[in-house]
Amino acid sequence: MSEESPISYSQLRDLEDDFEDIDLQMLRQQDALTKDLYAKREALVSQIDNFWPLVFTQAPSEIDEYIQPTDSTVLVNSLKSLSVERFELPEGDPRSISIKFEFNENEFFEDKTIEKKFWWRNAKDGWAGLVSEPVNIKWKSADKDLTTGMLDLANKIFAEEKEGKAAPADETENKKKLIEIMEKEGLGGVSFFCFFGYTGRNISEEEHKAATIVEAQNRKLRKEGKEVKDDEEDEEEDGFDEFEYEIFPMASDVAVAIVEDLWPSAIRYFTDAQELEAMSDIDFEDDDEDEDMEDDDELDGQPSSKKQKA
Repeated sequence: MSEESPISYSQLRDLEDDFEDIDLQMLRQQDALTKDLYAKREALVSQIDNFWPLVFTQAPSEIDEYIQPTDSTVLVNSLKSLSVERFELPEGDPRSISIKFEFNENEFFEDKTIEKKFWWRNAKDGWAGLVSEPVNIKWKSADKDLTTGMLDLANKIFAEEKEGKAAPADETENKKKLIEIMEKEGLGGVSFFCFFGYTGRNISEEEHKAATIVEAQNRKLRKEGKEVKDDEEDEEEDGFDEFEYEIFPMASDVAVAIVEDLWPSAIRYFTDAQELEAMSDIDFEDDDEDEDMEDDDELDGQPSSKKQKA
């Protein structure tokens, strides 16, 4: 029989809490220190044609895998700028983020700006993460709706529940329609613009504040060496899947990838795109030279000594 460890779970949890506090302090400081630099960057890149479209052509796989060919056409031809803000600072949680897309005139939607906000929320059962509200997009016509009606239905379902017209577990007509489209389309091929329909867990601001107070009290008790009730309460099954009507389940992960990777590394991604474009031009010129040499060889009655490029 192994000896009982002298280190308790509470001690390890306290250490994790301390690391988290440092991470949050660093996020606040980083935001304050880089705000002017990002403003300077925006002033510079706004003078570069297709800066943000080229950035998206080199987007990391965590983002790129959700961009369908038609989405890519919209982003390449119409995206004007992208901006990120930790909108609850300086007093609030730096993990709450806003992602704003600005577009030029395009054939699909009327909106010039589409902004998606994510709030960091604590739940009474101990869960913590990003939640959001669906954002409406004004499609120019039904056949131009890249989400095939799913975003519109996500907005209607959210409004029904917020106004108290339906409980989350109620199977309304809008929910039936959404499930029907989701089953037909398959989540593997949904438009990137379904990203704007994400809601996540239904955690009110009141629940978040109460859970945050309880967690602070529990942390204080643990540091004092006192026993704390298990953070995760035993919840009864409520009979429905909270994410059943989620049209873009991975939206919070994509948001984090944009905020922590694509946004701060935009210049690098732009440079990579430029280098690839230059290499493509060289390959094109080489191919032209190969064809010219082959033509000359044929005129001389000699076969080309050049190998065909794969």
